[in-house]
Parts: sequence; structure tokens; C-alpha cells
Amino acid sequence: MQQAQPGGDLEEAIGRKVLWRLVVPCALYILIGAIDRTNVSFAALQMNADLGLSSTQYGFGAGVLFVGYVLAKYPSVLLYEAVGLRRWLALVSAGWGIGACAMAAVQNEWQLYGLRLFIGFMEGGLSSGLMLYLSHWAPERWRATILAVPIMSISISQLIGAPVSGLLLDKAGWRVMFLAEALPALALAIFALVWFPDTPRQARWLNDPERDWLQQNVRGAEKAAPDGDPTGRWDALKSPVGWTCALIWYCILASNYGIMFWLPTIVKGLSGLSATQTGMIVALPNAASALGLLLNARHSDRTGERIFHIAVPALAGGTGLLAAFLLGPGLPGLVMLVIGGACTGCTVAAFWAIPTRLLPPRALAMGIVMINMFGSLAGATVPPAMGWLKQSTGSFLPPTLLLTGIAVLCAGLCLLARAQLKRT
Repeated sequence: MQQAQPGGDLEEAIGRKVLWRLVVPCALYILIGAIDRTNVSFAALQMNADLGLSSTQYGFGAGVLFVGYVLAKYPSVLLYEAVGLRRWLALVSAGWGIGACAMAAVQNEWQLYGLRLFIGFMEGGLSSGLMLYLSHWAPERWRATILAVPIMSISISQLIGAPVSGLLLDKAGWRVMFLAEALPALALAIFALVWFPDTPRQARWLNDPERDWLQQNVRGAEKAAPDGDPTGRWDALKSPVGWTCALIWYCILASNYGIMFWLPTIVKGLSGLSATQTGMIVALPNAASALGLLLNARHSDRTGERIFHIAVPALAGGTGLLAAFLLGPGLPGLVMLVIGGACTGCTVAAFWAIPTRLLPPRALAMGIVMINMFGSLAGATVPPAMGWLKQSTGSFLPPTLLLTGIAVLCAGLCLLARAQLKRT
């Protein structure tokens, strides 16, 4: 094997290897998890009538999954630290796959709530664990890209999942759709055991200089904090930047989950299209989101700027979604929907480069858990709130205004984080 040259060339070579060997496979887990998490939005087009669910009941069923997320975040990361990435990821994948398969047998709203809660509990630590794992492999010049690509897979999941879910819904019904889309998670449980190294020292595709460089230059990569460093695991809870990042992540995921869980219903309600046609329309903003996220992440890495790579897309996304609703069906509204979805989705591009860079190694795991718990609260609160607003008013305008307000709040919190970073 040809060895990379020292310095920047070595960092570049490691970044490319990590991207293809680890980041892309990790993204596959988040992609399948996102499909199993959000395909209930398509099932709702038939399931709500079959089970007699109101908008509020459906919104609660969509959001209760994130209660399981909150409950599982910290225990799941502790398990990851105890048994390593391979065994942990296999267990998580098998658990959520079994729960997702069982969704095909739901008979009433209580079974729906219970299974969504179980799926959320099993999948709850997935994003935290994978972000922590990849942060141990991410050179600084690749940090935003390496940590953004798995998140980009959420947009890709909607690009793939929306048309497939719509087609399965029209051809076979919502129960078959749940079952067919759950099976890949069981295959990924086996894949986890044979593919991933737990640490850089176990990566046979790295040569010795590359392993040494990772150990010496990447925060948390098989090394302890410096001697005498008083930082503890729970010190993330004392960090103003950490709490601001948690609130920003809440806003980012609130906007994204609001779109994911309600967009199919909104599009179908405004247009009267079939489930397959609705899936094709819903895929468009997600396709734009995936592309925008990658471009935004790479630009953030090139410039080293993080804050405005979150704030500007957040404002543009909220404005685009509101404009799309006001314009209604037709080409102008569709264009604004694509723009709004793209900008909302790419707010995540630069985010994880901030806490993984600033939090001390000993506090990193707890910081990631804390931030992700706030993100789970977004999923648990915003979709139900949108359902309640829709049922109370009979219009999707109030839910759309809610998402726009969250986008404005996100931009404001980014400015606060910028001021805090200047003081650190």
C-alpha cells in the first residue's frame, strides 16, 4: 500500500479513507432508521382511517417515539462505551428492526403508541453513538463533512423512502409497507458485526503512520485527557456553549421533524394526489436538502466558519416553507417548497463540528447525549403540537407559522453561540 505523505497530505488521505470506510456505512444505518422512524407519515394516509385516529392521536403517535429516544440516550451511550461499536450497533439495529416489523400488526392507537415508544427506545442512542464514534476518526479539515454525511442520509432517506412508501401504500397497503421497510434493519445488525473496527488501532485499512496520526491529532481517538485536566464527564452540563448548542439542535430537529411527519399529509390535502404521486412530490425537497447539506458542509470546512452556515439556511428554510403554503398548489408553491425543504435540511451541515471541537474529551460523550436529548424533545413535542394546531383550527397555516417561528429562534440562538465562542 502506498503511504500518504506527512502533514496535510496525511490528513487528507485519512479523511478520504474514513469517509468511504466508516462514514458512508454509518450513514446507511441512519438512513434505514429514518425510514422506519418516519414512514408512519405515509401510513397515516390510510392507517388513520383504518384505526380511527384523529390528527391529535396521530401526532402523538408520531411524537411518542422520541420519548423512548430521551429515555435511551444516556444508557445507550454507556452500553456503547462498555461493549464497543460493533456489538452495540448490532443490538440496536436488531431491536429497532423487530419493533418496526411489528408495526405491520398494529390494531389500535395504544399498540401504535407502545411500538413507537419501543422503536424509539431501541434506536434512541443511534445518532449519539455514531456521532461519538465518528468524532474519534474525524480530522479537523474533514470534521463538518464527516459528521454531516450521516445526517445527510436522513434527507436521502426521504428521497428514497417517500416514493417507495407511496408506491407500497398504493399497491399493497400500509401494513405491507411497514414490514417491507423494516427488514433491512435486521440485515444491518449482522453487517455491524463484520464490518466496523471499534478503534483506529483495529482498522486494517490504515497504515501505521495513519493510525499514529489519528491517535495524536484527533480529539478522543484512543487517548485520555491530559494529566491534571480536572474536566469530568458531567462538566458538559456546566458549559454555556453546550446548552446553547442543545437549544440550537432542538430548533434544527424541530423544523426537520415537523416537515418529515406532516409533509405527506399537507401535500395530499392541498393537491388530492395519489399516495405514489404524493411520494414523488415529497421527495423533491428532500433531494434538494441532501445536495444542499453536502455543499454547505464542504463550504463550512473550507472556510472554517460554522455559525452562519446554520443561521442563514434556517431563516431561508422557514421563509420558504411559509411562502410555499401561502402560494398553494402550483409551480411557484412547489419551487418554494423545494427551497424551504432544502434550506431546512442543510442547517445540520456545520452543527456537529461545533460541540465535538469545543467540548473537552472527558465531557464529549455526555455533551453529545445532552444535545441529542434536546433533539429528541423536539421530535416528541413539535409533531404533536402541529397535530393539535391543525385539529383546533382546521388549517395548516398555524403549524407552518410554528415552524417559521422556530427557524427564527434558531438563527437568534446561533448569534448567541457566536458571541459565546468569541469569549472562549
